[in-house]
Amino acid sequence: MRRLLIVALCVLGSGAAFAQQAALVEDAKGKNLDVDFMDYVDAGRVIKLAPGDELVLGYLRSCWRETIKGGTVTVGAEQSTVEGGTVRREKVECDGGKMRLTQSQSGQAGVMVFRAPPRPAQATLYGLSPVLDVKGGGSVTIERIDAPGEKLTVQVAAQQLQRGAFHDLAKAGQTLVAGGVYRASAGPGREIVFKVDPEAKPGQAPVISRLLRL
Repeated sequence: MRRLLIVALCVLGSGAAFAQQAALVEDAKGKNLDVDFMDYVDAGRVIKLAPGDELVLGYLRSCWRETIKGGTVTVGAEQSTVEGGTVRREKVECDGGKMRLTQSQSGQAGVMVFRAPPRPAQATLYGLSPVLDVKGGGSVTIERIDAPGEKLTVQVAAQQLQRGAFHDLAKAGQTLVAGGVYRASAGPGREIVFKVDPEAKPGQAPVISRLLRL
């Protein structure tokens, strides 16, 4: 019985590890797709595309950005397997899964949220205008902590969010400073420290290059 229990726990554990948010849908074109723009997709997900359908996936860990046309797509941990269609991959700059969880995301994981400088950055963005993943909306404060003075407060109504969670500062023309270190806060337990890459550019860079999860 003990051996059976150990085997069962191993199987369940491996299944849980495989069911992870692997990629973000950055674009989706088709009439009957079962995914949409700004959906997270787990490793192991199978997506069927008609010949004229197009899907753009940004992989959160590997930083591969895939443009897929037609076929059957199996989402992997770092890239997709495509049968009966075509895929074009490009490597983009992104944090590569190094972002630490905020307190609300970590649960019992024991991840520390730093609240007083000096503090290490928990993420790096490669665009000057973050895409905020802030489910439910509300007030988001972004304050520079390596230099005085710069502070941005964004009021995001629920109806302004894309897919109920995302707000793109590039669409509002709001930018940060390349090389700056910032603290973003959306309320108790929803706080993260991040830095902007010194070579970051303005505009709508790939979403995974400037995604900030709160």
